[in-house]
Order: sequence, then structure tokens, then C-alpha cells
Amino acid sequence: MRSIPAPGIRFIRSFPRDSWYRGLILLLTFLCYTSYHLSRKPISIVKSQLHYNCSLRGANPHNDSNSTTWCDWKPFDQDNYKELFGALDNAFLVAYAIGMYISGIFGERLPLRYYLSAGMLLSGLFTALFGLGYFWQIHYLWYFVIIQVCNGLVQTTGWPSVVTCVGNWFGKGKRGFIMGIWNSHTSVGNILGSLIAGAFVSQAWGLSFIVPGIIIATMGVICFLFLIEYPEDVECSPPLHHASSEEKGLEAEHSISDGSLNASNHSRENIMVAVESTKESTEGPEAISFIGALRIPGVVEFSFCLLFAKLVSYTFLYWLPLYIVNVAHFSAKKAGDMSTLFDVGGIIGGILAGLISDYTGGRATTCCVMLILAAPMLYLYNYIGQNGLATSVVMLIICGGLVNGPYALITTAVSADLGTHECLQGNAKALSTVTAIIDGTGSVGAALGPLLAGLISQSGWDNVFYMLITADVLACLLLSRMVYKEIRGWCGCYARKRGFKEF
Repeated sequence: MRSIPAPGIRFIRSFPRDSWYRGLILLLTFLCYTSYHLSRKPISIVKSQLHYNCSLRGANPHNDSNSTTWCDWKPFDQDNYKELFGALDNAFLVAYAIGMYISGIFGERLPLRYYLSAGMLLSGLFTALFGLGYFWQIHYLWYFVIIQVCNGLVQTTGWPSVVTCVGNWFGKGKRGFIMGIWNSHTSVGNILGSLIAGAFVSQAWGLSFIVPGIIIATMGVICFLFLIEYPEDVECSPPLHHASSEEKGLEAEHSISDGSLNASNHSRENIMVAVESTKESTEGPEAISFIGALRIPGVVEFSFCLLFAKLVSYTFLYWLPLYIVNVAHFSAKKAGDMSTLFDVGGIIGGILAGLISDYTGGRATTCCVMLILAAPMLYLYNYIGQNGLATSVVMLIICGGLVNGPYALITTAVSADLGTHECLQGNAKALSTVTAIIDGTGSVGAALGPLLAGLISQSGWDNVFYMLITADVLACLLLSRMVYKEIRGWCGCYARKRGFKEF
């Protein structure tokens, strides 16, 4: 007589085989992109060490001079150090923005497992090379700029690949909530990157880059060994991206989702223009063209909204620790630890944005409301955020949630929705291109934000926050047409329901 299986085994067997594979993909892509952001964060922590007020450390032990720059790392010991830091940030972010448009095209045509793994290995190499500049005593600006450019290019392999992979495995049903939780990898990576970099920054800042470089390279090897691109590759059932024909007939009367992400107000002829390049060949559907992806309803609006939303987010990513050092007069390590609270808020904001947008069916409206609330909170943080530790903690978490919520929603659920838009007629080879267009346009803002912060901060941090508030308002305005369509859809649904009841 066979014995009863152990409780743990019964628990494992209670889940279908497909669920285990989907869980594996979700966890693996989460860890992969966590390591991407983990490797980007050290530069913001190390800045305060590259240029430090050396008078706090006493006289120069080598010649007893009272120079305030004797402990700085050349060439960042000059008065224009903020512009030099801005150049480093911009080198990475401009290369990232340009490379992102190209990366999506390659991502549609190359095996994702090879493409993502190679990108992670190269990212680890260039991240480590930046840190080796400390041990090799390199003091040339061009070296650090070239490393940043190369790293920016290879890091573009990450986002289109992981979003495409998750989009291949998960349908639209609870996509906002699932991807809201999944997208916390951005904030988790930033937090871990801050903590790891902060642990080494005061002793040997080169290790602040080398250790994250080793981590992302290791994850690249793991990705190569375990990543599965399509459910069909392991005989799992593919997800349902759109409703069946019967459900669509019912939704025609009762759905509230004729807003920003469907083409109900477009003629069939206009919709088919967007997918001319996606007709099936004998080997399957072709990858969509760049122009074809731009014609998908909503891609342009969300792309430019993300430009301004990401401008705000990346300005905080690269300049928040230095701002805390300058305004609150914390040490580099403590400022790095404090900056992680912004990312904690980002985790909460991303999950809430996904949950709310799933419930309401209004992706654009959810983004717009959070952006509207973010503007006054940024103003308050600048003026009262340093009045006490408790105030600073609360304000950082709130600002992080409101700033990163829309950013997270657009780069995950919205990108996946548009990349599997019903006008594509089931062609899965548009997701990487659409994701790259949206995130690439957002990365233009990510490049502009830190650059403008470096220039504007010369006239005071107040002006930097005015710039961020302006960007938030512009991001909100760019979604106004999409919000109008969603509200009109809700009103139409309400009117139809009342008409049915009265009838």
C-alpha cells in the first residue's frame, strides 16, 4: 500500500504545471532586471565620494595643506564637478536612449535567451571596468565617459527582453497588478545597489561598481541556463491576450474599456495600416516595422508622457543622494541609505497603479491622477522634507510612490497591452519593438533630467524642483486625450446600463 505523500509534496502538486513555469519566468525576469538596476545605482552613491569637502577630514596627510580638494578623485576635484557628473550621467543615458530604439528591433529578431544573457555579461564587464579605474588609478574623464557610453548601449538589451518574455507568458486579465508587483524589481535593484555601493564607498569606491558587475554577470549565466521565451517551448498553454468573439459581443454593450488602449473609434482600414508588416508568412508572422508600431493607438501619447515622467524619476535616481548630502548634511553612506526610501515608495506606487488600473480599466487616468498629486508633493518635499527625520522618511516614500507609479505602469502593463493590441491580430512579434519605442522615448527624458539638474543646481536646488514639477504637469497634459476617451467610455457604459434597467 502506497503511503500518503508529504504535505509539502501535496502542496506542490496542487498547482498545475503551467503555473510553476509561469512562476519561474516571473521570478527569473524579476531577478534579471533587478541586477540591471543594481548595476546602475552605484554612480549616484559614489558621486559624493569623488568630490568631497576634504576639510572635514583634516589637513592633507602628505603635505599638511588645508586644501578642500586634496581627497577628491581627479578630474572631479574642480569647481565644475557638477557639470562633469552631469556628463557622466548623460553619456550613459543618451547612449541608452539611442540604443533602445535599435535594441527593440534586434530583440524581435534574435532569440531572447541569447540576447539577454549576452547583454547582462557585457553590462557586468563595463560596470566592473568603471570600478577598476579606482584600482588602476585612472584620472582621465574620457575613460569614464567611454565606459558609461558602452554600458548604456549594452543595458538596452534588458527591458525589451524581459517585458517581451513576461508578455509572452501572461495574458491581459490581471496584467496591471501582476506587472505592478513584478516591476518592483526597479526599486529593489535601486535599493540593493545603494546598499551594496554604500558598503564600500568610503573605503574603496571601486568595489561599489565591481561587486554589482559580478552580480549582473552571474545572473546573465543563470538566465542563459533557465530562460524560456515562449510557453509553447515547454508545451505549456499560451495566455489569452484578448477576449473571445462571444465575450467581445458582450463587451460591446457592457465594457468600460473603450478608452486609450482599444481601437473601437478607428475604422478597420485605419487599424490595419498599423499591421501591414505583420501578415503571416509561411514561417509565421513577421516582426512589425518601426513605423507600424508607432501607428498602434496610444503608443505615441504614452511614449511622450513617459519622457517627462522618466525625467523626474531619473533625476531622483542620480541626484537624490547628493541633494541629501548638500541639504541635510548627511554622510555619503547615510544619504545613500535615505535615498532607498524613494524606491520603497516606488514599489508601493507601482503596485497600487497596477491594481487601480486593472479595477477601473483606465491606465491613462490612473497615471494622470498620480502625476497631478506628485507635483505639490515634490514642492512640499523641497521645503519641509528636511525638517526632521520622520518628515523626510514620509515625504520620500510618498514622492517615490507618486513619481514612480505612472512610470512603472507605462513601462510594464501599458507597454504589454499596446504590444499585444488586438489590431495586431495575435502577432507576438511587436511587443519588443513597442516596448523599446516607449522606453526609448522615456530614456530621452531620463538623459535630459540629470543633465538639466546638473546645470540648474548651480543656481540652487529650488530651481531643480521647479523643473521637476513642470515636467510632471507636462506628462499629465500629454495624456489628456487618452483620459478623455476613458472617461467618455465610462459615461457611455453608465448610460447604457441605465437604459437597460429602464427598458
